[in-house]
Amino acid sequence: MKIGILTLPLKSNYGGLLQAFALQKTLENRGHEVYMINRRSKEHSFLWKILSFIIRYIISVFKKSPKPSINWITAKERAIIAKNTNRFINENINLTEVIDTQDKFSFLKRYNLDSCVVGSDQVWRPAYTPVIGNYFFDFLSEFKNVKKLSYAASFGIEDWTFSTEETSKCSELASKFDAISVREDEGVELCKSRLGVDAVKTLDPTLLIDKNEYINLVKKDNVTKAKHGILCYILDESEENLKIINKVSDVLNLKPFIVKSEKNIKNLKKKSIKSYVYPPVTEWLSNFINAEFVVTDSFHGTIFSIIFNKQFISIGNKKRGLSRFNSILHLLGLESRLIFKADDIIDALINENIDFSNVNQKLDIERKKSLAFLENNI
Repeated sequence: MKIGILTLPLKSNYGGLLQAFALQKTLENRGHEVYMINRRSKEHSFLWKILSFIIRYIISVFKKSPKPSINWITAKERAIIAKNTNRFINENINLTEVIDTQDKFSFLKRYNLDSCVVGSDQVWRPAYTPVIGNYFFDFLSEFKNVKKLSYAASFGIEDWTFSTEETSKCSELASKFDAISVREDEGVELCKSRLGVDAVKTLDPTLLIDKNEYINLVKKDNVTKAKHGILCYILDESEENLKIINKVSDVLNLKPFIVKSEKNIKNLKKKSIKSYVYPPVTEWLSNFINAEFVVTDSFHGTIFSIIFNKQFISIGNKKRGLSRFNSILHLLGLESRLIFKADDIIDALINENIDFSNVNQKLDIERKKSLAFLENNI
């Protein structure tokens, strides 16, 4: 069977890349021919960038927030920064042609797809998508007999952020799906109350494949740079997060290390462009494999701590969306691993070992349910 997967544009987000890889691999392992629909945002014109900057600057003045940067990244610079993550995509993801406008979805006709799957990740969070209607398959009206389903689609946050027009359009499109699964408990409720459709909860795709699939990626790439100690995968740097890291380091008497580019791309200085290059995906994985403890504010950082059975602490971030953390941690009985500030940490929490035999048993049960959803609805 030929299957198309539509997820968020693949960039340098490790979790986004690995969930796409995992869903593709899951379907390929079951004998399907899989294509990742290469939906991308169209490059904005210079005039659009100027107007956007002016608007953001005015907003920052009224809100008394930090002024926006005018240090735009060129396509050449973006290619340098993403050279490692682009290599992972080229070697492991089976992409279609680039689709950066609505009319280019017609390219998909040549693939003779039997089914289309939207997911996983925050594909139903309007602010994160090029066009939210695309992620409810508004482009499939001309495709006859193509099954439509979502797999572990996420709204990202608990609040409803669709406009009235988007809600109406996406409700109509969702009613035409053959099956719907979402990643969070709140997603099931939002589907019912806002879209008027039934949904079931399934696991993030990264949890569907055996951890040896990831280990084999690392071995294939001959990664030798893995560090030991406390892996700190932090998306939002802050003084409070630094306090948390230091407290864990003091209690465990282990050295922390960061897994990301040397410098934050938001503060790009073009003369030192190499300092902003994202490390290879396999190096990121290797550090999780070899870490002695993990501190992260990332959803997929939490997921890979669980996959590799690492002791960990997750830092909650309400702006990024707590439902993603709450749902998986509650499912596995790991609610105590979610904290919000350094004062939430007690030595017993850091020193208490997670019973991964129990966690893995629960995961096995949920994995079978999630795989059954795919097998029954593809």
